[in-house]
Amino acid sequence: MTHGEPRRRASWVDRAEWLGPLMIGPAVLYIVLVLGVPFLLALYYSVSDISMGSRTLGFVGLKNFVSVVQTIKFQTSLKNTFVFAVVAQVLVMALGTVLALALARDFRGKWIVRLLILLPWVAPISLGTIGWLWILDSTYSVINWTLEAVGLIGPDGWYMWLGVPWLAMGSVIAIHVWRILPLATVILLAGLTSIPHDIHDAAQMDGAGFSRHLFQITLPLIRPIALVAGLFGLTLAFTDMIVIFVLTRGGPYDTTQVLASLAFFTGIQGGDLAEGAAIAVFLFPLLVAVAIGFLRVARRAEVQ
Repeated sequence: MTHGEPRRRASWVDRAEWLGPLMIGPAVLYIVLVLGVPFLLALYYSVSDISMGSRTLGFVGLKNFVSVVQTIKFQTSLKNTFVFAVVAQVLVMALGTVLALALARDFRGKWIVRLLILLPWVAPISLGTIGWLWILDSTYSVINWTLEAVGLIGPDGWYMWLGVPWLAMGSVIAIHVWRILPLATVILLAGLTSIPHDIHDAAQMDGAGFSRHLFQITLPLIRPIALVAGLFGLTLAFTDMIVIFVLTRGGPYDTTQVLASLAFFTGIQGGDLAEGAAIAVFLFPLLVAVAIGFLRVARRAEVQ
């Protein structure tokens, strides 16, 4: 090896047209293998007649989509998906903003509070949901025990948190909020800390009160970041099924069934891979439209 060869290799790596693709290449490969290939496979299955264990695969066009859309279970799941996603995300953004504003201030024990807030996101969601399954148990519920201990309910008035439709939906929404809230809080906190202190000092010198400072200065400045956090949260809420799968499996009477869980039960447990894939990709055009809308509003907010 000559002395000039390492120098030529170093200059080749330092070139921008090669270094950029080299650094981003592993991430692109990961997205293609883990997300792109399964998505294309789901699209292919959704227009076929494939089933679990079948050796043949024929093209049927949009037959699977027409078939699933006409079922009552799909229509109920579609409605539940929007209720679950929208209500959960509104709560996440409201509570995340409050927590981010609180954590942006200096106080004693701040690091402990941050640690406690991040725990739901760091811990495995399946284990956390199993813990909630015990907390919401109709016989051993610690919530019912606490309500009885403080005199809010009697011994015969214990709630069946996962057995009554509206209580079950409220429970899965609350647990999803508990899970996603740390992510939204961290994103919004990053937006708050990026605001220059000069702006806050100028508002204080002008005599702006708390509400005026919050609604006319702080919230408009973090709007682009808040929209990105809302987009991430909304996408997770539309596509996630872990909480519902562990807690209710779509019950009672499909009142908590969402499209993600319905696709799993139809395609994997039911063996109808074609209809399961059709259900899974049904919301894709809608999510793309929502993402484009969110990003356009965020870009306009940045320009302003």
